Amino acid sequence: MLEFAAAVFFLIITPGPGVLSTAGVGSGFGYRAGLAYVGGLWVGNGLVSAAVVSGVAAAVLAQPGLREVLLWGSAAYLLWLAAKIAFAGARIAFIHAERAPGFWNGVALQPINPKAYAVNTALFSGFAFMPHAMATETWIKLLILNAIWIPIHLAWLWAGVTLRRLDLKASVQRAINAGMALAMLTVVGLAVHAQL
Repeated sequence: MLEFAAAVFFLIITPGPGVLSTAGVGSGFGYRAGLAYVGGLWVGNGLVSAAVVSGVAAAVLAQPGLREVLLWGSAAYLLWLAAKIAFAGARIAFIHAERAPGFWNGVALQPINPKAYAVNTALFSGFAFMPHAMATETWIKLLILNAIWIPIHLAWLWAGVTLRRLDLKASVQRAINAGMALAMLTVVGLAVHAQL
């Protein structure tokens, strides 16, 4: 069980679209928008966990054409989300984020987030510690996952909001938001490249 908890921690804390966008929303829009977004990510991650545990994700992702559609759809959505973050703190920009990504944007991200599927699949298909009580093991894993997932995402949100509160020059704030968006796109690009 300790190995499972360690795996959860390291798989979730590493930069991916969820945590990077959380920091970006916090940096660009503050706590209120960030908490709504994290709530949506949490619900979305629960949906991904349920799809992985039930086997629905494996059945759906086994279809090559559908997998490609989901891959390019997720890349397009994450590009849009990265643009909202990148231009959130810009006073002069071609794109200006009128509204912060909210709860439903968080929910929408997780089902198309390649890292969410990879993490949930690794966690729920591996690290068996109760092989004769799979249902109990799954519930315990869900509790451990959430006990680690929530504080990590709140820590990334805090980091983003802290950057916002430092009252940095507008150019520095724009550069930070653009850097977060670029990091998110890099992770997505690596995921797309790995699938091709």
